[in-house]
Amino acid sequence: MKKKILVAVVVLMAILAFTLAGCSPKNDGILDSYSIPQIDLDATAMNDTEEEQYKSMYGYTTVDDSREYLAHPDAVQLDDGRMVIYYSLGHGKGAIGGKVSNDNGKTWQPIDGLPKTWQNSMETPTIYKLQFNRGQSDEYSKYILISGCPTWGGRYKGNGFNVSVSNDGITGWTEFQNFYGLDYNGKKGENFVAPIVAMASLTQLKENGRWVNKWMGFFHDDNAYNYKTILSFDDYGYMSWSAPEKYFSQYRKIEKKAFMCEVEVVRSNRGEGDQLCLIARSNGNHRNKELNSFISISNDEGATWGEPKFLPASVNGERHKAEWIKDKDGNDRLFITFRSINKDINKLKVSTEKNGSGNGMWYSEGWVAWVGTYDDLINCKEGQYRIKLAHTYLKDQTKSEMNANGDCGYSGNVVFDGGYQMMTSTYGKFVKDKTIIASKVIDIRLIDEMVAKLNK
Repeated sequence: MKKKILVAVVVLMAILAFTLAGCSPKNDGILDSYSIPQIDLDATAMNDTEEEQYKSMYGYTTVDDSREYLAHPDAVQLDDGRMVIYYSLGHGKGAIGGKVSNDNGKTWQPIDGLPKTWQNSMETPTIYKLQFNRGQSDEYSKYILISGCPTWGGRYKGNGFNVSVSNDGITGWTEFQNFYGLDYNGKKGENFVAPIVAMASLTQLKENGRWVNKWMGFFHDDNAYNYKTILSFDDYGYMSWSAPEKYFSQYRKIEKKAFMCEVEVVRSNRGEGDQLCLIARSNGNHRNKELNSFISISNDEGATWGEPKFLPASVNGERHKAEWIKDKDGNDRLFITFRSINKDINKLKVSTEKNGSGNGMWYSEGWVAWVGTYDDLINCKEGQYRIKLAHTYLKDQTKSEMNANGDCGYSGNVVFDGGYQMMTSTYGKFVKDKTIIASKVIDIRLIDEMVAKLNK
């Protein structure tokens, strides 16, 4: 009898653990479905009666459609106001291309004279503006582009990460310098790593409450280990990165089960505060996406991190990129882009995505953005609303539908106009038989108006 009771308890605990884990599909409340409104800004979703001031926000702008497959852009605004986008001429590995805009993302022109070593990039490029002597009278900027060298197979055997720097973000890029890769004999060097999406996030640090010329970078490897490393420069301008350190070791079971990866880090108080919030993608075993995205909090500049917590379905997705924006009253909010991952059982029943990447367990709404407050994010609330930025097409689709092609969502975002407008970019199948780089500019004040009208 005791044995039967013990077995029953074990089974009950297993079921409870499965439920708490947010595994899907099933009805798990905010873990699997969201209730906040979503605006669809695909060109095919615009009504004939749409008001004139909103029309320019539908559709997208082509950044580059010169090849059959282009992917994984990142973007930054330069000191002179121009915007640049750098991206892969292939899926991850492949040469790096670049475009520049002189009109806030309305049109794009090629960037020529890029470094020769960029032709052999092994991974998704990421670009950041580094603010030296931040907040001081002698503040100045440099730009940094990073490309990891993971273990893809073939000639890609893993080789640390490659880094270029530039004074203006367009010209004078240095050739790649390698860190923590293979030595001159082709052997694994000290603290060897094989990063994927390096650096998914790069966050400037503080010491004793003041900005310092140090930046914390994040990446993962194909064993679902997540690493951090600190970038700094010596008095002669030479760059160094600290030995990569596994920062989620305390939560290894969660990290491994979820295959946590491609993290974004948001600093509180419009990027000026003392708390860091990390958002992690959950890829799961065999890409099953059974667990939602996570957040983890640090109150000591990334030295330690709190136990990861599930995010609600409204923010569930992959490759989050977060920017601070404002509402009409000047209050601070977050604009977070990502590749949506949806597990709503009721929508799955009617989803046409049965044989795609979701395999009936999940589907994607494609390229989306979440708008909410920092308080919403750290307290795992649903937020204010979502935006479907443009539809990425599955086979035979001719208009925006609930489910979309999930091969998208790595975004380069730039906020301008005092926090009210943003240029966001991604890659995806916006046209038949081609995966291109696309961008769009939206005015958050107009989006707020559209959402308000939905709620009437």
